[in-house]
Amino acid sequence: MDNLDYGIIGNCRSAALISKTGSIDWCCLPEFDSPSVFAKLLDDEIGGSFEINVDASYEITQKYEQNTSILITSFKAGIDHFEIHDFMPRYRKEEKKYHSPPELVRYFKYISGKPKFSVLYDPKLEYAMGKTETFIKKDFIASLTHDIKFDTVFLYTSFNKESIVNSDEVELTEDGFMLMGYNEKLLLPTTERAYLELQNTRVYWLNWSNLTPTYKKFNEEISRSALTLKLLTYDKTGAVLAAATTSLPETIGEVRNWDYRFCWIRDASMVIKVVSELGHKNVARRYLQFIIDLIPDKAEKLQIMYGINKEKKLTEETLEHLSGYKGSKPVRIGNAAYHQKQNDIYGILMDVIYEQMVKFSIDIENGEDLWTITKGIVWIVSNNWKDADKGIWEFRTEDRHFTFSKVLCWTALDRAIKVAEMLGKKHKIEKWEPIRAEIWKDIYDNAWNEEVGAYTQSYGSKELDASVLLMESYGCVKAKDERYIKTVNAIGKELSNDGLLYRYKNEDDFGLPSSSFTVCTFWYINSLFKIGERKKALEYFERLLSYSNHLGLFSEDIDFKTKRLLGNFPQAYSHLALIECAINFSKKDSEDEMLESLRE
Repeated sequence: MDNLDYGIIGNCRSAALISKTGSIDWCCLPEFDSPSVFAKLLDDEIGGSFEINVDASYEITQKYEQNTSILITSFKAGIDHFEIHDFMPRYRKEEKKYHSPPELVRYFKYISGKPKFSVLYDPKLEYAMGKTETFIKKDFIASLTHDIKFDTVFLYTSFNKESIVNSDEVELTEDGFMLMGYNEKLLLPTTERAYLELQNTRVYWLNWSNLTPTYKKFNEEISRSALTLKLLTYDKTGAVLAAATTSLPETIGEVRNWDYRFCWIRDASMVIKVVSELGHKNVARRYLQFIIDLIPDKAEKLQIMYGINKEKKLTEETLEHLSGYKGSKPVRIGNAAYHQKQNDIYGILMDVIYEQMVKFSIDIENGEDLWTITKGIVWIVSNNWKDADKGIWEFRTEDRHFTFSKVLCWTALDRAIKVAEMLGKKHKIEKWEPIRAEIWKDIYDNAWNEEVGAYTQSYGSKELDASVLLMESYGCVKAKDERYIKTVNAIGKELSNDGLLYRYKNEDDFGLPSSSFTVCTFWYINSLFKIGERKKALEYFERLLSYSNHLGLFSEDIDFKTKRLLGNFPQAYSHLALIECAINFSKKDSEDEMLESLRE
């Protein structure tokens, strides 16, 4: 089956997607959201790629080096055997800064025999909008464009440069390398230096992974998901990307194609909560600084999303010259959703601030800034929670009173009160508690639909929505609450299709949804687990894990029938929810502990 069979490499500055046959089909330099250098992913004909080609006798396999983000593609035909170790350099320098240059390295490891390959090196700069010309220079191969604007990339290699440019066959007799970078190198790369970069990068990832706890169950899946989330963080500002791609469609041939190379406050905050629970405190610290830097004015409302360098204007454009993934147009850059009003982001952010203050105690760095932001959030939520909004799914039509948005307004007040309790701010607690109670009563009275027997998508609606499952996660209701149990069961009955969940089934701005939103299935599994349906939850979870690609990676969506991955990739939302589910199955509950004590 044709699938998103890609691995991701990166260095917290940019990323590249490499196919299971070793072709780099997506890469933007110098940063995640820069114009693409390779975009075959979005246009087979003109997008550009960096391919390693061998004859049909070779068996090609691919895996990550354990506990790293180094991708190994193995090419073997009998005794003829070599590997490519793909990575973007990242490691700590002496002055506590990280070496993360805008470049990728393809290290060719000779294993045995006389393996042969050819290279198709075809960069198409600036989203392939103009002509890219490639020239062989003394020390490197230079590719440049000046049709739209001037841009260049440089390829350094131990192989014959003419053979690379002309796609001639190369026989590998010893280790070699190719280094493609945005900048001209001051120190000429060699195979020995490329090997050193590989080792330094390996040590960095092994040390990072070592901070992640080991779990009894699903440890491999948790580890790979944590590494994937790390690859979607942008070191320079602390931003967290929703995904590494743009315009991979939710359904092939449809127009639900968006640019996800931005920082959604909701997605990022959820990622930070999970990653910091795994022990990676620096990621959380940097993200909180990103938020602090975004809110200079105490009364300034948060946008739902920002550029990774804190840009507030994310104008959406379409690239008409690209045919789109499997012909799915339009290809978009930028995202018009940044204009939208979504009241849930304050609660999700407030939840993260509270969690970090608990973990790092009150003398957390920037504690005073966070208390100021807390007061600002309460002020904004208090004045806006009664308003309708666009909701978590970013409906581009009329505003509604979405249940999830109201639940997160309640969460904002609840966590702010908890922070105030930590800081001994009694007068704030007395002022905020009645507002929290009022929001809760509003949800209890208006979100429940007696006829449907569930909390529904929005006030007065009969439609079900998977986001309502998170009511329990945020503490708005208890897992044993009769209404919550009924809601979980109703959502399972109505929104589940062959073990996968719709976000909702009602028509939206683009018609009826026709693919499963991966995170929703994870939420449903979590909810089943919480209400005591653990066997059923585990069955769903193991089945869902089997739909990942060959490297255990998930995109945003899954096709109900074929189970192929769809939507932007890899998707932070999907992997953070995978981690939450997997950890639940690894936790000992009181029943397990009691049984263990009886055995002793």
